[in-house]
Amino acid sequence: MNKLKTILRNKWTGFALATLLYTLWFVVWTGNLWLLLGIPVLYDLYISKYLYRWIGSRNERLCQRSRSYKVIYEWVNAIVFATVVASLVHLFVFQMYVIPTSSMEKSLLVGDYLYVSKVAYGPQMPNTPLSFPFVHHTMPFSQTRKSFSEAIRWPYHRLKGLGRIRRDDVVVFNFPAGDTVLLENQAATYYDVVRSYQAALGEREGREELERTFTIVARPVDKRENYIKRCVAIPGDTLAIRDGDVWVNGTQQQPIAGIERTYTVYVKSPLTQYALDKLGITEYSGNGSVYHMNLTDGAADELRRLDNVTSVFRYLFPANDEVFPQWPETRWSQDNYGPVWIPQRGATVALTTENLPLYRRIIEAYEGHTLAVDGERILIDGAPATEYTFAMDYYWMMGDNRHNSADSRFWGFVPEDHIVGKASFVWLSLEEGKSFPSNVRWERLFKKVR
Repeated sequence: MNKLKTILRNKWTGFALATLLYTLWFVVWTGNLWLLLGIPVLYDLYISKYLYRWIGSRNERLCQRSRSYKVIYEWVNAIVFATVVASLVHLFVFQMYVIPTSSMEKSLLVGDYLYVSKVAYGPQMPNTPLSFPFVHHTMPFSQTRKSFSEAIRWPYHRLKGLGRIRRDDVVVFNFPAGDTVLLENQAATYYDVVRSYQAALGEREGREELERTFTIVARPVDKRENYIKRCVAIPGDTLAIRDGDVWVNGTQQQPIAGIERTYTVYVKSPLTQYALDKLGITEYSGNGSVYHMNLTDGAADELRRLDNVTSVFRYLFPANDEVFPQWPETRWSQDNYGPVWIPQRGATVALTTENLPLYRRIIEAYEGHTLAVDGERILIDGAPATEYTFAMDYYWMMGDNRHNSADSRFWGFVPEDHIVGKASFVWLSLEEGKSFPSNVRWERLFKKVR
């Protein structure tokens, strides 16, 4: 035992173990050979100690001479160490995410704090490594000042993870349509606003008026807003929505507990607040004779059994031009959609002016080509193209609150380079409008996300 302790305390043993762990984690896993330059630093830390002789020993003498210096040094050292460790954990292992809207109810509730695993699908290396720690895209106490520098831009690179995205996984990802932002109205999607301006003023005049009214900025992939949805279709799938039900490759999606849809409810007398609370109904509108409610199928069945309820039926949205890809003529709705094929890396699709709206954003925005249409001819990077081969995998994401969710039905495919991680479990859940401890939903703590 003493001999083992002696070996472990040996500086060469420490150096060998540290080098092995560093190489496996930072060099092999990331695939970045430049990080081999960190090994000489480890050698100096364990063996040569040149930096200690020039810097460390001088710092030690200053600590002995001045108590104030020692206190400041210890605080700075602790803060820097904590920042580095927390940043590495956030980058490689997991991050926290809080549910901001009701788009995933009743599966996930507003105020749920989630553990989002990055190792599930493999952590993505940042596109903008120079950024202020612990904030996303905007500096604290500011609405417009960005928290990152684009002096260094890294290409997309994802490390190997424990698995791949499966159908029905709940996934956190960067908002695909968040590449362009109106700083004075960040809650609105830029593309929706520009379409409304162009519909009112004309294509050119609408865009010019928008540019005069708002400050328009672009954001790299890793600094776009985080969204959370359920992945209902993976690369290579064919998806269709029929009367609100999702079908993938000709098979209806398996039932998922907690999915909500809009129902129209007719009653003989108004529903009491007690009845609404008992059924867990939080989103509704209407008067004493007819209501529009977001309900699970179970809640709808319970409503039908109430004496003062005459009928309950699911509401279906009519065809409209708001759904992706915003066809010039109305074709689909959020309840009757597709079929649409989900692009897969390496697959080739025939391109026509008819199906181009489905893939145009992929070609231009996500995979970085120039695209133009000359009559019936499609030009990619200036050359005529009759087909296109996809460079990335894509996914189709939908919220469980089907009629109160901005998802792929409105802005299309989610590229693989936008994937952040898998929602694993709820570690805390707080209900709005209540004070501690009554605001804690104790039954949801450490509940697995399904």
